Amino acid sequence: MMKLSELVKELGIECGVLGDTELDGLTSDNRVTPGKSFAFVCIKGNTFDGHSAAEDMVKKGAAVVFCERDLGLPQQVIVEDTRGLYPHLCSAWFGHPEREVTMLGVTGTNGKTTITTTLKKTLMALGKKSGLIGTCQNEIGEEIVATARTTPEPYDLFELLRRMADAGCEYVVMEVSSQGLEQKRTGPCRFRLAVFTNLTQDHLDVHGTMENYYQAKKLLFNISDEALINIDDDYGRRYLSEITIPAKTYSAVEPADFYAESVSLGASGVKYVYCSGDCRHNVTFAMPGLFNVSNSLAVIAVCSMLGIEAKSAVALLNSMTGVRGRAEVIPTGRDFTVICDYAHTPDAVSNVLRAVRSGAEGRLVCLFGCGGNRDAKKRPRMAEAAAENADYLIVTSDNPRNEDPDAIIDDILAGLEGKTTPYIRITDRREAIFYAVQNAQPKDVIVLAGKGHEDYQILAGGKKIHFDEREVVAEALGQVIEAD
Repeated sequence: MMKLSELVKELGIECGVLGDTELDGLTSDNRVTPGKSFAFVCIKGNTFDGHSAAEDMVKKGAAVVFCERDLGLPQQVIVEDTRGLYPHLCSAWFGHPEREVTMLGVTGTNGKTTITTTLKKTLMALGKKSGLIGTCQNEIGEEIVATARTTPEPYDLFELLRRMADAGCEYVVMEVSSQGLEQKRTGPCRFRLAVFTNLTQDHLDVHGTMENYYQAKKLLFNISDEALINIDDDYGRRYLSEITIPAKTYSAVEPADFYAESVSLGASGVKYVYCSGDCRHNVTFAMPGLFNVSNSLAVIAVCSMLGIEAKSAVALLNSMTGVRGRAEVIPTGRDFTVICDYAHTPDAVSNVLRAVRSGAEGRLVCLFGCGGNRDAKKRPRMAEAAAENADYLIVTSDNPRNEDPDAIIDDILAGLEGKTTPYIRITDRREAIFYAVQNAQPKDVIVLAGKGHEDYQILAGGKKIHFDEREVVAEALGQVIEAD
């Protein structure tokens, strides 16, 4: 229970006689009833305006309604920006847990999950209990917590931060999405360090233009004390010239505050010399591609900026085996290789295929699709990226959501016009994987792009079905063995 006056005491909101109201819940979701006497925050979204549900929520037990206009309710508290207010209320409701941990934020199109997962593992191995908030899952120390989106909704975020603080976490490593930043979900969170990886075409269904996407990511630097920026990326160099907080740089190809020399790329990983000032250490990281030189370099750089010896971080990186769904090798027991990767943007597809190409002795086969109800402009570009870097393509479905899977594939195939790379179209992804496995030639490397860590497919109406590519590959291999 909490009095309304206590909930808003740091926010400069006048509540009058409502200040003594005892609350036992807080929500912005009109589909739930969080208590007998709760506060409801009216937020206007793209398809639904919470103000229209205010009266119904009062009937459900809302003792206080935060709104942006006069609704004629005795319980109302009118404020300027309910969306901006809600995360601050959630923080107060859970006792401001963000103040009890050191928050590290990572943003960018690609690399966030690899960096956050590897950084969290490194901090834990160094005896610094940490939490992880990200695309694949959330973690509180060793405990795994399911996640619905990269940056959780405000109530879920601060509830999670409270659990992390109570569990004794010293650090929270967080993937911070552009949409989460634009929707102000992080509220009063202040990040000790913000890492920028890169910016390539993605989420234009949400942001409209690359400039809007760029500006959304930039919001992280407004709520951070210091930045670490990848200057191999054009947008990174632009951020460096525009942001006002102290910043350091990293690069996989040129001198920077933290950079790599003597880079060696292989199919199973990378080797390089980590350099920073007079400091030099040999790094062996079990994930392939120049982009993973960059990702691992960022982890060492963050540790250094936190006062952790680079030598210790490097030793731990050298012993790690990789990240689920990121250039993950699926065992086959056969004379060909299957790799599962989350690549779902043109740049990510190019990166993973180029990374694998360096160690491929046979054909490089790429199986991929595109998600429905997402940026349609990138679909032909995905095909172009795959055709430029693979020897054979299997074009299939991903998460079609409410779109016709075949219509999505039609959009993809527009990018193959004039290309000579052979391909086959198989709409059903399970059937497509079976085809890839059953037609694999000796020394082939098959890259399953797009799903990565996901163990589901999203169909029409938001229906989720279980779909783990590791299991599908195993089933397909079983049929191959029976046929033999």
